[in-house]
Amino acid sequence: MGGQVRRTPATTNGGEPRVNSVGSETSAPLVSVVLPTRNGAATLPDLLDMLQRQRTDFSFEVIAIDSGSTDGTVDLLRPRVNRLIGIAADAFDHGLTRNAAIEQARGKFVVMLVQDAVPASEDWLALLTAPLRTDGTLAGTYARQRPRPDTSAITRYYLNRSLAASDAARVEIITSREAFEALDPMARLRACTFDNVCSCLRKSVWERHPFKATPIGEDVEWARDVLLDGARLAYLPEAVVIHAHDRSARYEFARTRTLHRRLYELFGLRTIPNLTALARAVASSLRLHWRCGRTEAWSTQGMVRGVALAVAWPAGQYLGALSAVRGWKPARSRTV
Repeated sequence: MGGQVRRTPATTNGGEPRVNSVGSETSAPLVSVVLPTRNGAATLPDLLDMLQRQRTDFSFEVIAIDSGSTDGTVDLLRPRVNRLIGIAADAFDHGLTRNAAIEQARGKFVVMLVQDAVPASEDWLALLTAPLRTDGTLAGTYARQRPRPDTSAITRYYLNRSLAASDAARVEIITSREAFEALDPMARLRACTFDNVCSCLRKSVWERHPFKATPIGEDVEWARDVLLDGARLAYLPEAVVIHAHDRSARYEFARTRTLHRRLYELFGLRTIPNLTALARAVASSLRLHWRCGRTEAWSTQGMVRGVALAVAWPAGQYLGALSAVRGWKPARSRTV
């Protein structure tokens, strides 16, 4: 489902854009930026610099919630955010940890960001929040993701095929629960696509629908709940963050298995339902990864990773959904 998203320019009373000052406590900000962190010292400097450079006609605050970092992240954050919350590493939960930070947010709108998603422009924050400021029926917006220049060809391929990389704006609405239930599982997921890599929530909606405790996928679960409650969500391709991951095959397997168990629980989605489909998916992935590798003169290490990912992603999809179907105890890696 689509629609037009209206924008308003970021200007001061005099008509000229201004650079926002992060850190002021003199008045309630319009926007609160929530940033969960753990050992993010490598990427946070660029992110914090871009937050400081945002040009808006409103004030905003930055709230970081750190899960036991040991790499200097806390020292990096402390002088550059308005509030810094600390929790133990093993206390992290994708939904509840974000809730803990949002509870301290003073803004009418809450921007969710991750520690390695760097705003691509100085008007990113104005663009992300503009539709919410002008359209009271919107519950949230989310941004476009583009890969870093050094991202591998395989990662670029999958990111560029995702709904969070599209150049077409969308506004999602669910007309009724019956209409939603009539959709096939993949269509249900697509209708509820929302991504807390970079999103903005109307805080009053979050107060009615806080994130739920979950090992992964808090964003699509929240989207499903607010859409079924009659609200709308917008995807804004003009608001861009630079974000991509070249993770190990072991990590990707654990994450995919956890995610696809959750997607089955939420939407009944089972992308690879049997061993025959699994074998076909691995073979197809091997061919695709080989083509991707040829575009960047694969090293031996890159070739091994490409083969491992061709197994890890389909296997994670198959076993994740199967574990939900069979009622197996969830297997969760602490790194996911």
